[in-house]
Order: sequence, then C-alpha cells, then structure tokens
Amino acid sequence: MDTTQINRELIISSDVSEVNIVLLEDKQLVEFHKEQKNNSISVGDVYLGRVKKILPGLNSAFIDIGSRKDAFLHYLDLGPQVRSLKKYSKFAEEGSSAQLKMDSFELEKDIEKSGKISDFLSVGDKIPVQIVKEPINTKGPRLSSDISFAGRYIVLVPFSNRVSVSQKIRSNEERKRLKVLIQSIKPNNFGVIIRTVAEGKKVAELDADLKTLLKKWEAMTHAIGTSKSPTKLISELDRTSVVLRDMLNESFNGIYIDDKNLYEDIRSFISTIAPQKIDIVQLYKGKENIFEEFGVKKQIAGLFGRIVTIRNGVYLIVEHTEAMHVIDVNSGHRVNKENSQEENALTVNLEAATEIARQLRLRDMGGIIIVDFIDMHESAHRKELYNKLKEEMSKDRARHTILPASKFGLIQITRQRVRPETEVTVQEKCPTCGGSGKIRSSYLFVDEIENNLKYLLLDQNEDNVTLQVHPFIYAYLTKGFISIRRKWKWRYKRNIDIKEVRSFQIMQYNFLNKNGDEILL
Repeated sequence: MDTTQINRELIISSDVSEVNIVLLEDKQLVEFHKEQKNNSISVGDVYLGRVKKILPGLNSAFIDIGSRKDAFLHYLDLGPQVRSLKKYSKFAEEGSSAQLKMDSFELEKDIEKSGKISDFLSVGDKIPVQIVKEPINTKGPRLSSDISFAGRYIVLVPFSNRVSVSQKIRSNEERKRLKVLIQSIKPNNFGVIIRTVAEGKKVAELDADLKTLLKKWEAMTHAIGTSKSPTKLISELDRTSVVLRDMLNESFNGIYIDDKNLYEDIRSFISTIAPQKIDIVQLYKGKENIFEEFGVKKQIAGLFGRIVTIRNGVYLIVEHTEAMHVIDVNSGHRVNKENSQEENALTVNLEAATEIARQLRLRDMGGIIIVDFIDMHESAHRKELYNKLKEEMSKDRARHTILPASKFGLIQITRQRVRPETEVTVQEKCPTCGGSGKIRSSYLFVDEIENNLKYLLLDQNEDNVTLQVHPFIYAYLTKGFISIRRKWKWRYKRNIDIKEVRSFQIMQYNFLNKNGDEILL
C-alpha cells in the first residue's frame, strides 16, 4: 500500500506522570505509546556498569547498572569488538586523550562466536553497556556491549568500518549512491547502517546526522572518564522523540499536542530533523480532552479489551500468558448462505488478519503470538491468508517473523519485544473476586477470620473484640443455637461481639477494640 495516500496524524497528550502518543491512519487508531515521565531506564540508554556475577552455565553475566534489578548480559550480546571497547574505555578512565582519537585507534581482533564470557569479563570489571530491552515483569533489563547510536538517517556503530544499507531500499543505484556518500564522510573506525528514511537524501543531511551522533559518542567517552560505576553515561531520546524520529515522514499531515512545553520541545526537535514539516506541529487549545476531540478515547476503550469486535459479528479473543499471547478468531453470526463454509472461513480470516496486525502494533505485543484462525481445508486459501497477514504486518516497524499456517489452522508469529506491552484498563476487576468470578470457600474464609481473632485474643491480649462483617457472613457466624460465634466464646473464653455492616464487600471484615478503634493487623 502506498503510505503517502494515508492521512497520518500524531496526537500527543501530556499530564503530570506520563505522555500518551497516538498514531492515527485515516482517523483509525493503529499505534498507542505510553511514556512514564519518571521512567529511568529506556532502550538505547548507555551505562557504565559493573560486573556483579558471572554465570558460566548460561554463558552470561549479571551487571549492576544502578537499577532495582541487576541487568542481564549474554555472551552473544558482547559484540565482536568487546576487546576494543574495554581497551578504549580504560583509556577514557585514565584520561588519555591522545589514545582516544578513533582515527588512529588500533582495533583488537574480533572475539569468537563460540567463546566463553568468563574469558572476557570478571567480577568487578567496569564496562559500558546499552539497554536493548527494558525490564519486563520480573525480568531485569537486557544489555548489549555492542554499542550503537541511532539517528534520523543512519545508525553509528563504533569499532567497525562496515557500511550497510537497509534492505527496504530496493534500488541498487540508490544503495550504491548512499554507500559511496557515507564512505566519503565517515571517520575511520566507525561503521554506519543507512536507514530506510535516508533514501533520496543529500550529503548535507546525512553529514549533519553523522556529526550529531559523533558528538554523542564523544560525550559518552568524556562521561566514562568523569563517572563512577554504576552510572548512566548517555540517555536515549525520550519515547516521544524516538517515535517522531522513527515515524516522521512526508506522509504526516498533523501533530497535535496539548502541552505548551512539550509543543515547544517537539517543534525544536522537528526543526532539526525535518524543518520543512515544522508547520504541521500544532498546540491544541480546545476545552475538550484532546483524545475526546479526535475520537481516540472511544477507540481505545473498544480495542484494548479481552474481546475485540471487528464487524458483522466477527470478533477476536486476546489472551496473555507469561510466555506467549494467544489470539482466537471467531466468526460470530457472520454467515453468508450463498457461500460455502470454506469461503465464509476465508472471508472472516482475511478480515481478522488486518485487525490482528493492527492489534500487535497497537498493544506493542512481543515475543511469541499464536493465532487460531478458522479452519480452512484448501491449501490455496491458507496461502492467501498467510500472504494477507504478511502484507498487513509489513507496516509494522518492529522486527517480526510469520510462519505459514499449520495443519491445525494455527499461525505462529514472533515479534520483537524491547518494552513492556502497552496495557489500557477498559474493565474494572470485581473487588471481591479480583476478576476471577470465584471467591474463597466459606470454610477457608472463616478459618482466616478465626486465625486473626486467635492472634488478637491470645497473642495481643485484646479484650472485648468486635468483628465487623458483611450481613451474609454475619448470618453465617451467628445462626443456630450452637453458632460459630458461641464456639469461639467457649474456645477463647472471651467476649466476642459481631456486627453487620451493609456497606462492606462480602469478603471484607475488620476488628475493633473496646474503644471502637479499628485494630490494624
């Protein structure tokens, strides 16, 4: 699809704690990014870390970068030139300016792919490392010492002399032109990856981008010499700027922001990367919430739930586990009586493929995704579905792999995951069952109350304890001649008063002392 024909708008809403960034294509929500303003760890940040523990069995190490959880560095993420990096960072620590000139720096030999991490790192070593995956759930950040800096048009790779061009640039002539240009302006011992957006750009634009990235490298080098580990050496752009840097192209029609300071920052940023587009940045001053005004809020509410309705009764069920995501395609009541079951299945599956590709971008789902499409017996139809999904996923900037449909109708997708999945709560959990639809057994619940009661009466020597509970629980505890309350009085030889509180949830309770004050357990 020609993206220049799509009306693309970026809507940015900022409040005290976070920035929300929405990409609309023809008014349809396709990407949603949330950036916490106090988020201290971002993909691309460079730290001076200290090796805390070597794990020979995993051929990896835990690195202290000053975060709550130690970061993980695998041998394969050391990078081929880790010897050069360690030597260079040692020169930087010693402040040896003559030896820090990259033009004359002598590169070390590349390391073997099948080596051991203990041959290159020891506990206590200091090493510059870059965040390649943010902390997700219980896992700490994942690191690489193969450091690179991404710009608008190029990616700078120190300790290399290789120049490569994005595979998405198809023209051989353009690929050769860009390669020759970069070779003519890049310094020695710096490799360059030419990004897709560099296609058609002039040498002045590429050179400006290169100089910006070289300054970043010099700033990092200076920081090594003046910092103690663990510490952050260089911050990546904030998520807002990264989204703009990676997404902004000639097809954008508008960027709307509801925060004056952020508006000024983004105008300044765009004036450096795409000055011709600066007029599309507009400060939103309306009375309505910016997401309400652009119809975003309603779309978010309808697209982030467990069930996602497409149209004509077709819907998806999206489930998440620790290891993978599972998407089930359902036809609902969508049946065309004039078509065969096979044709109806193909129609539903093709519609679902478009929405699934959007959902992956929208929720930033990563890792393994299993999609259970409606069974189709014709191999030609399965191939058509596979090609449709590939076409829709081609709009996705995240690296991904799609496998053909299995004989069970399952398609497996792997998608790059570097940040936690974007989650939006569109349903509230029941405060009693926590969303499970089930509550604890009455026997177990009463046992819990009695255990706390026993603790207060025998261990804390409380007298005249009053138990407050929901009316249903009150009836359960007090019914009958030999009620549970009477048994407690006999067992603990203390006065136990029970009162019903209609405003309580069914599993809510607390204890009061003889003065009527709540006893905190």
